[in-house]
Amino acid sequence: MQSTKLTHAALLAAVVGATVAFTSSGAKADDAKPGMAMEKCFGIAKAGENSCAAKNGNHSCAGQSKTSYSGQEFKAIPAGTCDKMMGSLTPFDGMNPKIKG
Repeated sequence: MQSTKLTHAALLAAVVGATVAFTSSGAKADDAKPGMAMEKCFGIAKAGENSCAAKNGNHSCAGQSKTSYSGQEFKAIPAGTCDKMMGSLTPFDGMNPKIKG
């Protein structure tokens, strides 16, 4: 009986720990606060970290980009920060020439 309680406690601790780690991972540009204006910034997303894509038919959406810094992939970021991140507010062909990846 004692080992069953210990096993349940260990399992509960693991689940709670994983949940806390998942929900409290570092603040990202995608983690918008309620009411925060966001904008689509093209050419700044690393492979697999895009919010979505322009209408290019390569994939259905978030997290599915295969290349980094594509001008057809965007990442949703707080409004007014795209220029600082060397991105573009409009889609473009090719890779972002401003970012050396």
